[in-house]
Amino acid sequence: MQSFVDVLNSIIWSPVLIYMCLSTGLFYSILTRFVQLRQFNEMRHLIFSGKSSGKGISSFQALAISLSGRVGTGNIAGVATAIGFGGPGAVFWMWVVTFLGAATAYTESALAQIYKEEDNGEFRGGPAYYIEKSMCKKWYAWIFAIATIFACGVLLPGVQSNSIGNAIEAAFGSGDMIDTAIGTFSTAKIITGAVISVMLSLIIFGGVERIANFTQIVVPFMALAYVIIAFVIILLNITEVPNIIYLIVADAFSPMAGFGAAIGWGVKRGIYSNEAGQGTGPHAAAAANVEHPAQQGLVQAFSIYIDTLLICSATAFMILITGAYNVHGTEGFIIQNMASNIMANGPIFTQLAIERTLPGFGKLFIAIVLFFFAFTTILAYYYIAETNVAYLRRSIKIPYLTFILRVILVSVAFYGTIRTANLAWAIGDIGVGLMAWLNIVGIITIFFISKPAIKALKDYERQQKEGLVNYAFDPVKLGIKNADYWERRHERGICNQKSSEETEIN
Repeated sequence: MQSFVDVLNSIIWSPVLIYMCLSTGLFYSILTRFVQLRQFNEMRHLIFSGKSSGKGISSFQALAISLSGRVGTGNIAGVATAIGFGGPGAVFWMWVVTFLGAATAYTESALAQIYKEEDNGEFRGGPAYYIEKSMCKKWYAWIFAIATIFACGVLLPGVQSNSIGNAIEAAFGSGDMIDTAIGTFSTAKIITGAVISVMLSLIIFGGVERIANFTQIVVPFMALAYVIIAFVIILLNITEVPNIIYLIVADAFSPMAGFGAAIGWGVKRGIYSNEAGQGTGPHAAAAANVEHPAQQGLVQAFSIYIDTLLICSATAFMILITGAYNVHGTEGFIIQNMASNIMANGPIFTQLAIERTLPGFGKLFIAIVLFFFAFTTILAYYYIAETNVAYLRRSIKIPYLTFILRVILVSVAFYGTIRTANLAWAIGDIGVGLMAWLNIVGIITIFFISKPAIKALKDYERQQKEGLVNYAFDPVKLGIKNADYWERRHERGICNQKSSEETEIN
């Protein structure tokens, strides 16, 4: 099983996909005139603007859901993996893909807003919707929807729950072993898997509102707590910071693990963490209740910075400053600071980094933080999978399809908790790679068809310059077709304005 998954992974995550992710970010950075820099202040302002309604959630709730998908094992275990197999230079390439990926995140999230729909009183949208409506390629949209349901409902949840299980086991010990039909597993992992399954069931059967309400509280609190601990460790070793920055930059271009390993692991783990170009973030973006599609695109772009430049960098600096890492080469260890049985595919590097500075605290703290980080990511995966089920349900009526998805996801989360880390991460990488291929091809093609996200940005910036307080979006005027929701909204706005003028005249 492991060898088959590794071969499949090497095909999906070939250098072609890695450089396509980087070039797509550069492509949209140039087209948007580096919107991730020009509109930085507007991004911060928009996070807390917009209110939830009966149909949509607020910009902050949408940010929380998308961050719950981004802030997960990729920030703790994923960074450790990048360093362990790509060397310190992999962190630099994570920064690069983050900066460029912010423009990609704007594009895909703005597209999701432009082409969103109302479905049973809720906003729905994402790559499947904008691929169908902008490219007029329903067959391709179906491929993406099915691949996303499979990736987010089956392949990816196990990575998150596996890291939780490993962290709990490292913090509390393996304890007794239990023989099952599928192997022998520790009591700690089995109990952890059961707790995850029960909590997941209680939340996902409550719908998107319950997911949004849970994530908007848990994600900011745990992210802040994690960053505070990281800064404490960095401050206690502040004299080492210049050396670490030099190590990261120098190793990026003269990598100890080889240039391909550094850039490959940096880009792969960067995309796994911040999801820019992967096609997952747009689903939450579409659910937001905003005045203009570009607004949520900017909010989602800012979330990339929070995820990687803040949280992932905090993890990287903790690991490198404390020397709590090994670097694996093709023929053995390139750097071995710890025992040979301590592997990168898990949260152990981060746990030991905190433990070295704050003895007796690291393993337990990371276990708690990782539980909430990974748990909320599984919730985000469910929401994404459910959105694509809703997309398919527009054309086919399969009873209990959503219920089946919930049962499968809960089962996979339990199974992933008790599996080995290498297999769980390899399976997760397949899911990320499949979605990234399909989504990146889609958003590049959409640009050459109608450039809707770029048109929306220019329209928004025009209204900014005019000093408007209330923004409006007229897709017909901009030459954007099939943006049905926004067409109806604009028409209602015109009708309401005429009614108000007639009332004033009378």
